This record gives sequence, C-alpha cells and structure tokens, in this order.
Amino acid sequence: MADLKKNLRKGFFDHLENAIPKLVLAPTFVAALVFIYGFIAWTAWISITQSGLLPDYKIAAGYKITQEALQNIRNRGVPENIVENLRALEGSGLTNKKSKFLRNVKKQIGAEQTGEYREQILKYSYTRDPLFQYKKLFDSDRWGVALKNLLIFGTLFIALCIAVGLLLAIFLDQRIRVEGVLRTVYLYPMALSFIVTGAAWKWILNPDLGVERLVRNMGFAEFTFDWLVNSEMAIYTVVIAAVWQSSGFVMALFLAGLRGVDNTIIKAAQVDGANLPRIYRCIIIPSLRPVFLSAVIILSHIAIKSFDLVMVLTRGGPGYSSDLPATFMYAFAFNRGRLGFGASSAMMMFFAMMAIIIPYLYSELRKTRYGQ
Repeated sequence: MADLKKNLRKGFFDHLENAIPKLVLAPTFVAALVFIYGFIAWTAWISITQSGLLPDYKIAAGYKITQEALQNIRNRGVPENIVENLRALEGSGLTNKKSKFLRNVKKQIGAEQTGEYREQILKYSYTRDPLFQYKKLFDSDRWGVALKNLLIFGTLFIALCIAVGLLLAIFLDQRIRVEGVLRTVYLYPMALSFIVTGAAWKWILNPDLGVERLVRNMGFAEFTFDWLVNSEMAIYTVVIAAVWQSSGFVMALFLAGLRGVDNTIIKAAQVDGANLPRIYRCIIIPSLRPVFLSAVIILSHIAIKSFDLVMVLTRGGPGYSSDLPATFMYAFAFNRGRLGFGASSAMMMFFAMMAIIIPYLYSELRKTRYGQ
C-alpha cells in the first residue's frame, strides 16, 4: 500500500513537472494568437468590406452594371435599346449609394425609363465584390507612387547596407587594435529608434540649418543640397538615414560570419600564393551566402514596414512624393477615415512579407529535414 501511494505521488509530480512549462507558456501563446494572428485575420476581413471611419463587417456590396446584369435585365423584358444604353455604364466601379447609381442610370436612359424599369435594374445590378478595395487600391495613383518609392528605397537600402556592412566587417576582421571601440561606434546607430534618427537627419538635411548652410558659410555661396524639400529626391534622404542606422547591424552579422570561417582554408590558400583580396573574393565571401540571405530577409522586412523614419523625416512629402506603403496605409485608415481601403494596403504589405519569408522558411526546414 505504501509503495502504491509512493508511486502515485511520484506520478503526480512527474505529471506536474511536465505540465508546468505548458502552463507558464499558455498565456503567451494565447496572447500571440489573439493580438498577432487575430488582428491579422481582422485586418484581412476589414479589407474586403467598405469600412469607413468605423468598421463595417459586411462584405463590400453595391450596384454595378456588368455583362451578367445586362443579360438578366434583358431577360426580364427590358427593351434592347435601353439595355444597350446601360452598356455605357459597364466600366463604372461599384457604388453602395443607390441614389448615385440611379443618377448615372438616368443620364443614360432618361428619367421616365428609369422610373419604369427601376426595380429590374436595381435587382440585377446589385452584387458583392470582396476585391472592391483592392481594385480601388491599384487604381490609385498615390498607391503607385508608394510602390515605386518602396522599390527605390528597398533596393538602395538593402544594397547599400550590405555593401557598407560587408566593407566595415572586412575592415574590423583585420584584428586592428581599436576594434572594440570601432565596433561600438558602428553599432551605436542601431541602438537609436528611427524617430531619433529621423529627427537628427531632418536637421542635418534641412537647407536652412544643416549641410547646405554649413557649406555656404564656408564660402561656397552657390552650393545647394535641398533633397529634403525636393519631390524628386526626398525618397533618397530616407535611404541615407536608413542606411546610416542599419549598416552597423549588417556589419555585426558579417563579422560573426567572417569569424566563423575555418582558418585552415585561409592558410592553405596563402600557401598556394593567393593574396588577401583574392582570398576574400574567392573563398571567404562566397562562404557567407547564409549571412547574405539572412541580411536580405531582415532588411527587406525593415524596408516594407518602414513608417516612423518617413513620418519624422519627410512626412511622406513634399505632397506624397516620398510615401511608402506603411505611410499610405496610415494616411487613409486613420487620417481620412477609409478603414477598408487602408486595410487592403496593409494586407498587400503582409502578402509581400510572406512572399519573402515563406520561401526562406521552406528552404531552411528542407535543409534541416534532409540534413543538408
């Protein structure tokens, strides 16, 4: 009996020992499920509605003349000449305002005919369109500017951060005396928030206060550096500030990779007569491919979600010339009260990130599974 009680007590404590880690992690798991994946799902749903200032959970619906609607209207006995006149509205977008839709119909077929065939036209032109906000998004000139700026910013930001970070890492890899000090100096910008970085570079690039005024005070009266207020160049000021902040982090990634390279390979290459530049070009840098991939993934994530730096440095201006998708989403969802429209742009950012992360995770899991 005593042995039975002892075994039961031991079994209880073993079960408790296994359950405690799960109980400790359960609140974190639930919070992540609700506040990350739950809000992603909520945003996805809002993006297929016509939500304005407040959420509207009904799928986007309204009145629109389509080929199918015209065929149904014809089948209900509406004269052919009226159907043909309605065909002029076929390219019009979806509208949820009945009065606006009827005004457009009245312009095409007249008030008397609209009154006579009103019920048939309204019944068969009413439709649901979950992609309504996405269609409007890609018809927006401002969204086109935001995508163009993202392409410019992302390409330059990733390329320059990798180039500068790699060069700094190679420099520090030479075992110089002040390596610890320089490493701290290069990494320091990463310790700052993008808000601080944006405020500092806004002062530096301000034509009345920063570089332009400094150079003019040195005697170069004709010197101009007005990129911050130039709609054609403003996006490049965002690139400058972002590269300054993130290059140190990329340097740390590459330095860790350089320190992990097998010294015996380098010594063998030196015995064969290879000089240092050739060793880096042909042996060391090619072996850093995993580091390059990690850097690209991380920098792409930073580029796509960039918001605070742009808001402080240029506020998306002049006009909306330096808009990025994140600032576009904020402007429409919160400043203009077009929640559904802003949610659709947020989902496009999410899809862009998934397009980068999913292939990366797949390749990593495949390597782990097959031991590559």
